[in-house]
Amino acid sequence: MITLSPLRWGKPYDSLDFKEVVHFDTGQPIAKVGTVGSGIVGRDMRQAQKARDALLQLTPHDLIARCQKAANLFEQGDLKVGDSTQSVDDFVHQQSASTGLPEHMCRSNMAKNSFVLKNIGHILECLTRGLDLSILSKGYGEEGRGVTVSYQVQTPVLGAILPNNSPGVHTLWLPAVPLQIGLVLKPGSQEPWTPYRMISAFIEAGIPAEAFSLYPGDHDVGGAIMAKSKRSMIFGSAHTVDQHAGNPRVQAHGPGFSKILIGDDVVDDWESHLDMMVESVLSNSGRSCINCSGIWASRHTEAIAKAIAERIGPIDVRPPSDPQAELAAFTVAAMATGTDAMVKQDLAENGVIDMTAEYGEKLIEREYCAYLRPMVVHADSPDRQVATKEYMFPFVSVIKCPQSEMLGRIGSTLVGTLLSRDESLIKAAGNSTDIDRLNVGPIPTNRLNWLQPHEGNLIDFLFRSRAYQIAEF
Repeated sequence: MITLSPLRWGKPYDSLDFKEVVHFDTGQPIAKVGTVGSGIVGRDMRQAQKARDALLQLTPHDLIARCQKAANLFEQGDLKVGDSTQSVDDFVHQQSASTGLPEHMCRSNMAKNSFVLKNIGHILECLTRGLDLSILSKGYGEEGRGVTVSYQVQTPVLGAILPNNSPGVHTLWLPAVPLQIGLVLKPGSQEPWTPYRMISAFIEAGIPAEAFSLYPGDHDVGGAIMAKSKRSMIFGSAHTVDQHAGNPRVQAHGPGFSKILIGDDVVDDWESHLDMMVESVLSNSGRSCINCSGIWASRHTEAIAKAIAERIGPIDVRPPSDPQAELAAFTVAAMATGTDAMVKQDLAENGVIDMTAEYGEKLIEREYCAYLRPMVVHADSPDRQVATKEYMFPFVSVIKCPQSEMLGRIGSTLVGTLLSRDESLIKAAGNSTDIDRLNVGPIPTNRLNWLQPHEGNLIDFLFRSRAYQIAEF
């Protein structure tokens, strides 16, 4: 059994307290994770500037090259993780065993994280709009128009309170390293594998170990990281996002409520977009904020819902090692039973129909875990409560709504895919402040372009543009 120790600026810490990580289906321990308390985090954060100083010893160009090396190590190498040497297969088995994700989804998320690191130079070029990264490093420089520009770093480290639901979210904090900003991470209790393996890959690739801290622990540890970090990320529920709304120190990531909107000019041809809709709902077992939770159209909505239900309703539980497995387990069975109860409450409302009812029971309970099989519901109006819901399994509501009302009724939408050639509708969607990422055309909601910002530009979050004038004297 592997033992994972906290890292305090790159140095392993001998914990007095440990928590076990168990196999989701058997309950057998697979790892021991040493924990820390908030007091240690508070003391260590007094040394946070040393993490940035260590990274400033290397140029952004050097760090980009080492990140690319780390990408290959992360995806292909044997790495020292905790007290063991971890192969790629070890990583996949361990991550699947603790998160309930099928192994092929673990490999897919692994490739996603590696892709971002391999292309980090190009990604930063796009996020900075071609700004010379040495200007961010030095704090000021010549942009090429005869004017001195200045970008002031807002924090020596980026704190992140990491989730358990999907390993793909780790792509959001990776760019901090070539920006010469240290990382202070609280790993998810069931998904410590990605941050531990990634930090190991960074160090093996020649990035200073003292730039990194990993603090497994209870909620007080996350609170301490957010209190002591000038910039931090947190992942959680809609309540979590609301708690931090308007706080410039915190970038909160919650449910996506991502949607597909079908314009009146295209809706009669909806069948040609069925594959795109199914992928948007089903990918990664519906666990991501970029999965589609709502499909809106003015007509044919029952037919659309029925067709999607025919495709995903029969999907059943398979072993995690099965390459055809499409459902992830709820490692905490009570989350599945609680979600099932909430969905049944939604279905009790008039005007809401479960289009997958004929495909059998949705809640599959095991001794240590549970599953929820895919659901497609139809709502005859956006007034139905289900139109505002998102759940952590393949679940989608197909909402009947006039096109003229859609953009005013959809609410917060992380990814909005608009199927329409109507220029006035496209323009209105582009102007909608409810839509974060807008796809125009048949682009699945789960397919991101990493050359574009995701829920806010990380550069704007970590740096502040300011005036900077120099005169000879």
